[in-house]
Amino acid sequence: MSREKQGKKWEKNDYLIFCFEIQDLFVTIFLIFVTFYGGMNMGDCIFCKIIKGEILSKKVYEDKDIFAFEDINPQAPVHVLIVPKKHIEKSLDATGQDKELIGSIFMAANKLAKEKGIAESGFRLVVNCNRDSGQEVFHIHFHLLGGRKMKWPPG
Repeated sequence: MSREKQGKKWEKNDYLIFCFEIQDLFVTIFLIFVTFYGGMNMGDCIFCKIIKGEILSKKVYEDKDIFAFEDINPQAPVHVLIVPKKHIEKSLDATGQDKELIGSIFMAANKLAKEKGIAESGFRLVVNCNRDSGQEVFHIHFHLLGGRKMKWPPG
């Protein structure tokens, strides 16, 4: 039942919350579409568009090779996606030429963990590979998760 029908008016924050919920819904629908109807080419990649600034994100780190931003559907108090600017679909596609890039991602994760205040208490760095692992966007990315006690086994 809408707030108006309950005799309550919407507050300013109610509209903001509603907008974020709608945004999450559209992103979820998009990710489901991608998951069930195949991968994307580089031109359609949502992370490539975020890196280029074509899609807004809350950037927390950037250097010449890496872009990191807050996850729009956080699974922990700290949930940052760390993405190489080079489009690599999944971890299986990384080559020997990508060793330095992957190492740089780990260094960026360590830096972000310290900045976000989760380095001492602990954090998790996760990369999914292919659909059964939960990979929804086919551009390799690392999830930096922290700010709460993690459980084992995951998933």
